[in-house]
Amino acid sequence: MGKMDYLKEKPIAILGGGAVGKTCAADCKLAGREVRLFDMLPYAETSLRHIDRTGIELDGIQRNLYGFKRSGNAKIDIVTTDMAEVVKGAGHIIVAAPAFAHEPFFRKLIPYLEDGQVVNVFTDNYGTLILRKLMREMKCAKSVIVGGWSSAPYGTRIETVGGFSFPHVGVKYRAITLRGATLPMSDIEDFIEASRSLSCIDAVTTGYGPEKGNTVLDIGFSNINPVIHVPATLLGVSTMENWGKIFGDFDKSGYSMYAHALCPSICEVQYKFYGEEIALAEEIGVDLPRYAYESFFSRRSVLTQEYMGKDKNGKDNMHLPLDEPTTESNVGPNSIHHRYVTEDVPVGCKIYHELGVQYGVKTPVIDSMIVLAGAMHKKDFFSEGYSLKYLGIDEMGKTELLKYLNTGEYAR
Repeated sequence: MGKMDYLKEKPIAILGGGAVGKTCAADCKLAGREVRLFDMLPYAETSLRHIDRTGIELDGIQRNLYGFKRSGNAKIDIVTTDMAEVVKGAGHIIVAAPAFAHEPFFRKLIPYLEDGQVVNVFTDNYGTLILRKLMREMKCAKSVIVGGWSSAPYGTRIETVGGFSFPHVGVKYRAITLRGATLPMSDIEDFIEASRSLSCIDAVTTGYGPEKGNTVLDIGFSNINPVIHVPATLLGVSTMENWGKIFGDFDKSGYSMYAHALCPSICEVQYKFYGEEIALAEEIGVDLPRYAYESFFSRRSVLTQEYMGKDKNGKDNMHLPLDEPTTESNVGPNSIHHRYVTEDVPVGCKIYHELGVQYGVKTPVIDSMIVLAGAMHKKDFFSEGYSLKYLGIDEMGKTELLKYLNTGEYAR
């Protein structure tokens, strides 16, 4: 018996009623687990509407290298807006919420945490740093494992028709590898062992397996959303905003950043953006996944490796040439007021910028994305959004920072 086997018999609590939360809930339930789904008011009035009666339908292509699939209608055991009800006695706690929802979710969660629970943040987006900071502030000393993942386990969408969201999620792809880390890193072995009982990453467990990141800061660098989404959305904005207007009689909802915006020049910018991430990670003393130059010049960019992996020669198993059309890509965004900008700039890009300032690494391409997004939104994203102070790591030297990330010792 493994040290973390007790989690197999405990309910899984899922916080967040969006596409990832609903998909995790359905996936875990269809795997035979007891599942509880929570969302906060007023969002729950829409996100959780009728799910206690209808269940959640999970289907879709579910593309992945090993053909892992799980489909059906999942009747969720508890659907609630009561945090105490969803967390009591749970083993795994999945936080599946946008970055800006992390703090309110964490503030509600912390008073109900119990010893032995494992918190999984999908996608981490520095949520582990925020949770540990809030636990210190709220005097929570519960013995829990706090870990984050580089991405969600799926590319998934909720079916929406005429503004009405159905209890139906369509999974475009399933990850076969995810990068995870804990705060502190002294918990990493237990976290990786615990992931074997987390049904929503069964495609990962039976695929390439979870990969250990080098601290939760590594997991922030490993999040490919900023490097893919931000340049492609901002530099492809004319195609997006003209789609369905002057580009023929197209359905505006059919626009895809991957299928219609990516081009060699934008991919060059993405690669330079990635190079600045590497420079930051190396200067600080952490790591991130390594991608070949050629991997950026595909209609799915480096995302492909997450669900289709690489061949024996280290080349992408699936490459979609930029000079050919594709239906492989998911749709969106339809506006600059989409999380590809409103989250990935003031969270992802902003933290890269501040790390660069703190540790003396220039980030001109990343900074240019912040400038452009600010101009389009009529905001100053250098003064808005996340900051190192908000994460609790401002004014830390590299030695002090790495000690905190690895041991949890916070001497301030």
